[in-house]
Amino acid sequence: MAKRLFDAAAAVVSTAAFGATILAGMFTVTPVAHAEVYYPWCAQYSGDDGDSGTNCGFSTLAQCRATISGIGGLCLENPEDPPRAAPVKKAKKPRELR
Repeated sequence: MAKRLFDAAAAVVSTAAFGATILAGMFTVTPVAHAEVYYPWCAQYSGDDGDSGTNCGFSTLAQCRATISGIGGLCLENPEDPPRAAPVKKAKKPRELR
């Protein structure tokens, strides 16, 4: 009788521990790395009422030209500076033991 009671208690504790592990994993947040995207081409649209818009979201000049074809405008290089790459840390040289 005592062994059966012990086995049942062990099963409950094991199930509770498993459930707690699953819940902890669900609420763990891992930061996501984001790369900066730079689009080198901008479309400057020409509107009929003199109001023009700008879209700096083109990777290639061909994309920009395809977008403005038929609606008017021109493609310009993006005036914003491209993002700089993170500096690379140099590995330290091992010290010589004397």
